[in-house]
Amino acid sequence: MTDAPDPRAPDLRTAAARAIAAVAQRGQSLGTALPAQASAVAARDRPLLHELCYGTLRWHPRLAAIIARLMAKPLKERDADLHALIACALYQLEHTRVPPHAAIHAAVAACAALGKPWAKGLVNALLRRFQRERAPLDIALATDTSYRTAHPPWLAEAFRHDWPEQAEALMAANNDRAPMTLRVNRARGTRTAYLEQLAAAGIPAAPTAHSPDGIRLATPRAVSELPGFDAGLVSVQDEAAQLCAPLLAPRPGQRVLDACCAPGGKTGHLLELEPGIGELVAIDSDAERLQRVAENLARLGVHARLLAADAGATADWWDGAPFDRILLDAPCSATGVLRRHPDIKLLRRADDIVTLAATQARLLAGLWETLAPGGLLLYATCSVLRAENDAVVTAFAATRSDVQIRPLPHHPGLATTAGRQWLPAATGNDGFYYALLERL
Repeated sequence: MTDAPDPRAPDLRTAAARAIAAVAQRGQSLGTALPAQASAVAARDRPLLHELCYGTLRWHPRLAAIIARLMAKPLKERDADLHALIACALYQLEHTRVPPHAAIHAAVAACAALGKPWAKGLVNALLRRFQRERAPLDIALATDTSYRTAHPPWLAEAFRHDWPEQAEALMAANNDRAPMTLRVNRARGTRTAYLEQLAAAGIPAAPTAHSPDGIRLATPRAVSELPGFDAGLVSVQDEAAQLCAPLLAPRPGQRVLDACCAPGGKTGHLLELEPGIGELVAIDSDAERLQRVAENLARLGVHARLLAADAGATADWWDGAPFDRILLDAPCSATGVLRRHPDIKLLRRADDIVTLAATQARLLAGLWETLAPGGLLLYATCSVLRAENDAVVTAFAATRSDVQIRPLPHHPGLATTAGRQWLPAATGNDGFYYALLERL
């Protein structure tokens, strides 16, 4: 349950409904849809707008199942914003401390702001019926996968197939809010010293269990509140992602490639971990995102050679000089970070996994040719689906005689055929996969 600012402003619900509908109906990412609506909301109400959008999308499969059960017939496609408004109000009724009468009143008032005053009675009746019938609804929908797990059925089934013993806990963690974790820049200080700075600033925090540079905050904060953030003392990065640079273990003088590098968290960590790297080349296919990499590296006071290119199309960018270390943080379904990006529950489809696995295999095969003999390549994703992880790595290794899969016996997470898998933890790390390959 969360406290929230003034719940009465109709423009706030209107903006939330339009942002959610843009995701649900038009397939926009929340990162695109939310800023486009925030300008319609007073600055003091933007945190609540953020909470409504993220929370509603986090629970959307469950909320949509409730709406379908309560409505005699589905809304028309042109009323996707109205469906989103109802889902938003249901989210408040189920998961926030806003008084029910205030949540219902605000949703009814927002109908006019959406240009649909005819829907006031419908919205009022549906929400009040939900209040009256919550117990029988829970019984009626008990076997509905979307309602019970708040995940689309295809994804819930994929989790159960890949992780039968852990699937329920995995999905429960996906429905939680993600913690905020920091990575201390060891080139500018120690974790112990920074924990003391946080304590002095009245910010409760604790060291992470597995990353020697990690700190988990008790509650998320704006980065502007973090001591020395602008000076590069810390970065925001999940604990699971913080293990990539140590696993790759770059050495002084080596040539290192960070493929698919945006937004640059792992790029910066590699340079913090080994300031004596001979050259670090960082590639991303998105030139705009590469600008963010440049900004992050500048804040940390480190440098890399940045290239906007398709990492797998090596003929377009590779100069022929081999790399001693390669980090391939491959594009994936992001099923390990659903709690940070809940819009993925609506945007991702089962067919996407096949397409993504093909892209991952293409990148791995292309980049392997740029790796020096004796060099290491770390294949990583923020997916928890075996089709994008072990299946890609083992299929690649089976086609090459110069691939040695290095075991990671003392690494946290679950052992898999080719690497290690971290599953999302309710109050800890995101889901993440690693496999370390050596070129013989």
